[in-house]
Amino acid sequence: MHPVAALAQKAIEEYLARGNVLEGPSKPAPEMDGRAGVFVCLKKSGQLRGCIGTFVPCHKNIGEEIIHNAIAAATRDPRFTPVEKDELSSLACSVDVLSTPEKIDDPAGLDPKRYGVIVASGGRKGLLLPDLEGVDTAAEQLRIARMKAGISPGEPVEIFRFEVRRYE
Repeated sequence: MHPVAALAQKAIEEYLARGNVLEGPSKPAPEMDGRAGVFVCLKKSGQLRGCIGTFVPCHKNIGEEIIHNAIAAATRDPRFTPVEKDELSSLACSVDVLSTPEKIDDPAGLDPKRYGVIVASGGRKGLLLPDLEGVDTAAEQLRIARMKAGISPGEPVEIFRFEVRRYE
């Protein structure tokens, strides 16, 4: 397991075992230095068990972003019940570190295997990570992102794309 994903797993374990939030690394590895949006996804037996993230950084570095989003993925994803301690050994963590979102004017600039997408209309925003199983077209990617944001199909949106560095 890559040290980035290991940090996410350690953060979840510490929080579930003792209720403690890990401190960010005092000397973060290069992959955890700087600031970026981060998504932490949890899978159990290959099925999604939680995924929470930020597309705008909220913490002082990527390491701290990982810690906070890992805990949120395990305990506050509204689609799932909180992860229990006895599930820890069967969880797999992945961490996506996002590039800065880039506004695009034409959906032809999307590639769902390479780029994630953010759609925005008014104060509503929906995000979909890249390279997701079953999402093979830009149209499907946009449909799902709109649905997540509560944006109707005909409503105009701003479209942003981003790339990720995925750690497992």
